[in-house]
Amino acid sequence: MKAISTTILGVGILAFCLSAQTYADDAGHTSEAMEHAGEAKAHGEMGHAKESLKHAKESLDHAKKARDDHAASQKHMDEAIKHLEEGIKSAEGDQAKEAAKHTDEAIKHMRQSGH
Repeated sequence: MKAISTTILGVGILAFCLSAQTYADDAGHTSEAMEHAGEAKAHGEMGHAKESLKHAKESLDHAKKARDDHAASQKHMDEAIKHLEEGIKSAEGDQAKEAAKHTDEAIKHMRQSGH
């Protein structure tokens, strides 16, 4: 009887650890997306279109991964992705301040996604 209880407890702990890692990975994508979006915004505000573009693309990649991981937050991540894509277009057109506005909006939606 003790062996069965120990086995059930061990399986429960293993399941918790595995799910905790999944949640950590998911939160990691959103965190990375927000970090890069912040960098893109800052560089845009300083007039550094190339650096803004680089960070916006990184943010976009992580935002898409976060969206795919969390269907419930998809609406906000879709909006964040839309603004990141617009920010990228602006930065490619050497419109750094417009790029910063879009990445700021993206950050707001990432926060609202709850991840």
